[in-house]
Amino acid sequence: MWSIIRFNKRNEEILKKSLKDKFGNEIKFYAPKILIQRKIKNLFIKKEQNILGDYLFCYHKSFRDENIFYTLKFLKGVKDVLLNSQFSQNEILDFIKICKKYENEKGYMCSSFFNLILNKKYKFLSGPFAEKIFTIIEKNKNKINILIGNLKTSVNKKDFLFTTTN
Repeated sequence: MWSIIRFNKRNEEILKKSLKDKFGNEIKFYAPKILIQRKIKNLFIKKEQNILGDYLFCYHKSFRDENIFYTLKFLKGVKDVLLNSQFSQNEILDFIKICKKYENEKGYMCSSFFNLILNKKYKFLSGPFAEKIFTIIEKNKNKINILIGNLKTSVNKKDFLFTTTN
């Protein structure tokens, strides 16, 4: 059964280790991630980022027992355990399947996972345009035509990561 744990980002590895110590190596973890590339002083730095923030999916057969959920709350690094996740197992499985479908060979989410809306502002997270804001003016199967300031160009959807601006 899958459970959803909200964790302290600094203690993620400690939490995973303590879960493995408590439940054995049969426990599975899943957190969809993207790889962000930023340019800092002419250097490109790659950084892994969890798209769900500080939430982690954990699977173990003993999670069916409600008392186990209460013991999870007291492990180091746990902020909260979503107790009602036991009633949403089908939705959790569907979400994980969709995420895995959009992962590349290295296990990172592709930009095709995110819905793109015409005339909406986005910000590049990777590539030579990192941190630049652009507007999508046309969508094709593999490419999008964008407008960065007064510059019109087209980019391959799979090559870059971007997010909506606030």
